[in-house]
Amino acid sequence: MQFGERAPKSGWQNPARFLAMMVAAFSMAVFGPVATAQEAPAEEVAAETAAPTEAGDAATEATSSYTPLGPDMIVGQPVGAEEDFWGSMQFQPQHSPTGEQALWMHDVILLPVITVISLFVLGLLLFVVARFRKAANPVPSKTSHNTLIEVIWTVVPVIILLVIAVPSIQLLLDQYKSPDKDALTVKVNGYQWYWGYEYPDYGMGEVISNMMPEDEAKEKGLPPQLAVDNRMVVPVGEEIRIQTFGKDVIHAFAVPSLWFKLDAVPGRINEGKIFIDKPGIYYGQCSELCGARHGYMPIALEAVPREQFEAWVLSQGGTLPSAEEEAAPAAADAPADGDAPVEAGDAPAEASDAPAEEAEVALAN
Repeated sequence: MQFGERAPKSGWQNPARFLAMMVAAFSMAVFGPVATAQEAPAEEVAAETAAPTEAGDAATEATSSYTPLGPDMIVGQPVGAEEDFWGSMQFQPQHSPTGEQALWMHDVILLPVITVISLFVLGLLLFVVARFRKAANPVPSKTSHNTLIEVIWTVVPVIILLVIAVPSIQLLLDQYKSPDKDALTVKVNGYQWYWGYEYPDYGMGEVISNMMPEDEAKEKGLPPQLAVDNRMVVPVGEEIRIQTFGKDVIHAFAVPSLWFKLDAVPGRINEGKIFIDKPGIYYGQCSELCGARHGYMPIALEAVPREQFEAWVLSQGGTLPSAEEEAAPAAADAPADGDAPVEAGDAPAEASDAPAEEAEVALAN
């Protein structure tokens, strides 16, 4: 600027320019946050809309993948003498670790010991009858005791009992061992005269199981008086926690092919575990006299792979714990209702600093 020239007017001396800068700063401060705040709810609404849609598609796909097992998948059931005479007098084939251990103990330890003792006592009786009959011994023996024999008949039974006791105690411990904390829980309710199954971990209602009419069972190729309208479905190859409860009188939940029997008592909950090593259908019966139709409340247990079990849960209107666990962290990470506008307002606040700085420069000039 040369000497004699007039200095340019500053912002304070130029009202029009100062008013324009103030209007611009006010517009950025007011309208900027509104637009940004509107974008955040829009994104949240889109995410919330997409989540149920994806969940619904997954549920529909899983539901369509479940198919009840047919009669060709029957694994555990009793057989009649006309079908298998020898098999009708034995235990059913076992399909659980506890059942296999119990069957091994019966076949390898108990049955041989019982057979040997029975044959020994029978032979001893026949020997005594022949050896010490009146014709062979006109003068009876006056022997009062024999130390060796007395030691033998005392020590040998003790050894036999020890041989039986060790595996028996181990079997009892394994049979009543508590299931893992992550085991699937099924609450079995006994009614007169049907069963109800609850799955508390899957948010579904009670599954009521009644005996299927005989004509319908025969038409479907299922065993009469054992087939039911709704089976108890569980995953195979996993520990299952069974909790029994009697809703009216005492019942007993028993599945012989899984070596499982647990009373259902009113007013208390009994707990046991099942581990099934093979997919299929397993039949059982109420094993406690519970009234007029005690013999007509069968048990049908269907063991399927985990994927099919989850599909069955979804078909019953339940939810999967894994999906809920994944949704919980996502909900925790999502911003609260008041967070989005605050965060959105930070950017316009920063943007509004630029006009303010321009105003300060103009004032300085």
